[in-house]
Amino acid sequence: MSSTDRCEPPIATAPASSTGGATARGGPLGRAPAPVICVLAMVTVQTGLALATHLFHALGVLGTSFLRLCCAAVILLLTTRPTLRGRSRRDLAAAGLLGAASAGMTLFFALTTARLPLGTSATIEFLGPLSVALLLSRRPSHLAWALLAAGGVALLTLVGDGGSGHGLDPLGLLFGAAAAACYAGYILATHKVGAVFEGFEGLAVSITVSGVVLAPFGLGEAWHGLAVAAHPVRLVLATAGVALLLPVLPYVLEMTALRRLPERVFSILLSLEPAVSALVGLLVLGQLLDWPQLLGIACVVGASAGATLTGRQH
Repeated sequence: MSSTDRCEPPIATAPASSTGGATARGGPLGRAPAPVICVLAMVTVQTGLALATHLFHALGVLGTSFLRLCCAAVILLLTTRPTLRGRSRRDLAAAGLLGAASAGMTLFFALTTARLPLGTSATIEFLGPLSVALLLSRRPSHLAWALLAAGGVALLTLVGDGGSGHGLDPLGLLFGAAAAACYAGYILATHKVGAVFEGFEGLAVSITVSGVVLAPFGLGEAWHGLAVAAHPVRLVLATAGVALLLPVLPYVLEMTALRRLPERVFSILLSLEPAVSALVGLLVLGQLLDWPQLLGIACVVGASAGATLTGRQH
């Protein structure tokens, strides 16, 4: 991708196909405004993350992440039936990079949520798309919204204790930074894969790659958890249900949005994610935030709204 493309990437649209392209273009998702699709993706991903924490005790953090990706890969492979015949090495490499980025994001974010509140974890991870937004900015207004979101991130993570009731876990912060780096790569790779693969075939391939990448880390833990579980089939079904909320639905929604939005606008829109995560953490896990964190949420919500308006104008 050239430097010009990076500053103002094209809005890619994949051809329609029976494997999901029609849904991406002409179905309900095709008619929904792109910002609405982004918000829906955030709600599903944060709900999936909150519910996944309930599986940590039975399967472990790594085992839950691995089994969730495996279930997602099976769902996507059965529904899209992708073919690799005739694909260029560059297309396959893009899907592989997306799979590696997704695996890293899944692994490190799960490790982060095991040590930090959900809202704080999502905010730290947001440094990834925020970095993409700053990298791709070329107008002063775009930079201003990104800096406002950065102020919100600082309030959420650096002031007080992030709502945890005690100091932030240093290892959790390190895992969060790694998840942020993978998130940045995920955004860039998703835009590329969504442009060159029909429907959601590229997503099915990349999630399969993610499962392979995580196998050395989570296979043993998942196998042990299922072996000692009183109802292993019920545990697999519960994991498959969580996999629909994360990563299947969010990744489908985000790829749909990235086909219609520049990466820069999409990245700043994701500033809503800490707010959504904090709300889900409160409703599902009972995690409370204090006033500095609430002010930080107001900053990132304002940045998201401003970025949406700026994106429409430009």
